[in-house]
Amino acid sequence: MAQSREHGLVEAFVTLADTLVDDYDVIELLELLVGKAAELFDVSAAGIMLATPTDELELVASTSERSNLVGIMQIDAGEGPCIEAYRSGQVVSVGSVDELHARWPRFAEASASSGYASVHAIPLRLRNETLGSMNLYREHPGVLNEDDVVAAQALTDVATISILQQRVLEQATVARSQLQRALDSRVVIEQAKGVLAQTHAVEMDEAFRLLRSYARSHQLQLADTARQVVARTITI
Repeated sequence: MAQSREHGLVEAFVTLADTLVDDYDVIELLELLVGKAAELFDVSAAGIMLATPTDELELVASTSERSNLVGIMQIDAGEGPCIEAYRSGQVVSVGSVDELHARWPRFAEASASSGYASVHAIPLRLRNETLGSMNLYREHPGVLNEDDVVAAQALTDVATISILQQRVLEQATVARSQLQRALDSRVVIEQAKGVLAQTHAVEMDEAFRLLRSYARSHQLQLADTARQVVARTITI
């Protein structure tokens, strides 16, 4: 690789790696990835599809309107290298228009009409989890050279780790929020027990039984009932 190419790859890896410790936007990350792919590799354009929670692919980043349109047509046709790469978890490389037509006739028509003659698709995959795939479009026949393949796969691996890291952080935030709500609920329940123990002149265990019984009979959540008891908006 030329020095400038090596420098570009290093910059790309550093930028992607920064997302592992920084707050970032996934779409911006993927736009960066496709832009770097089109800039560094022997391709004309690039696009990325991510899977939705219902296992449908959506185009989320592309380097041009032309590649954007081909990606959308690929999804609409339900066939193509990017879809196959996602479903199989394997790299898909097609180096000629004839092979494109033989494997995915509808996608091949859309690809040819946009001027693309070969496609290389790389899954965004880590271990057994595949998040989507990246398409690299070329205007001339032939598969990518080995250096491009290795470097492109490495970039998608870093991007995949970044996306998964963001999901973990989001899940952790949800978990902390749920834990805090549980702790807050416990506090208000104890307060409600104290109110009932005082107003009914009963022990705390009996106060809790009264609180729980009222909540169940009125199909209310225990914490909500407790808040109303403390606020004196209901009487048990």
